[in-house]
Amino acid sequence: MNHQTIADHGTRPPRRSPSSGAPRSGALTAEDLAALRESLHEQRLFRREQLQQITAAALSRADALLEQRAAAQVEVRVQLAASARMVLADVEAALARMDDGSYGACHLCRGPIARERLEIVPQARYCARCQQVREADR
Repeated sequence: MNHQTIADHGTRPPRRSPSSGAPRSGALTAEDLAALRESLHEQRLFRREQLQQITAAALSRADALLEQRAAAQVEVRVQLAASARMVLADVEAALARMDDGSYGACHLCRGPIARERLEIVPQARYCARCQQVREADR
């Protein structure tokens, strides 16, 4: 493996195509995938802990506070748990895509998802253009 030093100002060296030696923008290297996998594992752990805390809080106080708890507080917990479950499912699906080799390909256009987008949202299923189209259709 060729290890290159990253400049002091935090920039990465240009990516090289394995066949031509030419720079490739957006291509995922083994190091990129490893960092993204680690980020996904951290998100999965966080969401699992979040769900445990939400569930434990609801169970431990259920008897004593059931009558005192406002409907809005219950709804917030329900929404937090639903959101955490949804993100956890997305993270686990991204890890499965890494395992089966389809990670980084857009589910709609089948083109590559930009490395920069995956660094921000490592569980992304769609490239930025297709994500915008999906959101506009809602």
